[in-house]
Amino acid sequence: MNMKNTKLRENFTDFLCIILGVIMASIGLKGFLLPNQFLDGGAMGIALLIKNLANFDLSILIVLVNLPFILIGVKQVSLNFAIRSSVAIFVLAFLVHFVSMPVFTEDKLLISVFGGFFLGAGIGLTIRGSAVIDGTEVLAISVSRKSSLSVGDFIALFNVVLFIVASVLINVETALYSMLTYISASKTVDFILNGIEEYIGVMIVSNKAIEIKKKVSYDLGRGVTVFRSDEGFGKRGTDVDDKKILFCVITRLEITRLLHEIDKLDDKAFIVQYPIKDTKGGMIKRRPLH
Repeated sequence: MNMKNTKLRENFTDFLCIILGVIMASIGLKGFLLPNQFLDGGAMGIALLIKNLANFDLSILIVLVNLPFILIGVKQVSLNFAIRSSVAIFVLAFLVHFVSMPVFTEDKLLISVFGGFFLGAGIGLTIRGSAVIDGTEVLAISVSRKSSLSVGDFIALFNVVLFIVASVLINVETALYSMLTYISASKTVDFILNGIEEYIGVMIVSNKAIEIKKKVSYDLGRGVTVFRSDEGFGKRGTDVDDKKILFCVITRLEITRLLHEIDKLDDKAFIVQYPIKDTKGGMIKRRPLH
């Protein structure tokens, strides 16, 4: 019964995220981008570009442009994902076509920033609900599995080509403002998906590994994994002493305190930091919407 209730809560949360995401995206489109003929990146950018050039109904374009990506998503992700995404896209198209909205501003900079913010919030919330309203990432996953391009590399290349085409077919100014829209949207998506508490992986090589481990475990309350090192090479040449290497995952907000505590114990410790997309289990402070 508990598992059933948990599943229902998860489905309700996903549904709520998708609905809120679609509403936010429609505000960004109808209240900011559409009246001023600005673009975004990705599949939505293609739909907006065709709309501006051919004056075609955007609601139909949203469905047609995303349809191939949804079909790819059936194979690359899952049928459930494709169904959720299809529903989200159709609801967005419905709102764009039938719901009227006032133009909030005519200032081009505000249009770029806040249009991107609302659209990015919509995309991010929809992804939180295990769906998409912009299928570019689905195509990027497919391409990355068949080539040396990463998902991020493909999306960046895709949007560079899109904005170059926009500068040629519309004008350079619109393309430049549309780039601002895309940057605003992508940063908003990152914030919604990763939050302010982005995870950081920290690897620590120190002669005082045991003391540092106790400090991280008991004072910071974070889990630590200990690796054994037989040999290494550094500033003092080859080191054949048996050492312990520590690894822990903390949030970005805690990194300064961690470095300060390590510095008090061993100011010569070798520390490597790198971002981590997400974690499961362990002694990590979870984000509430995950």
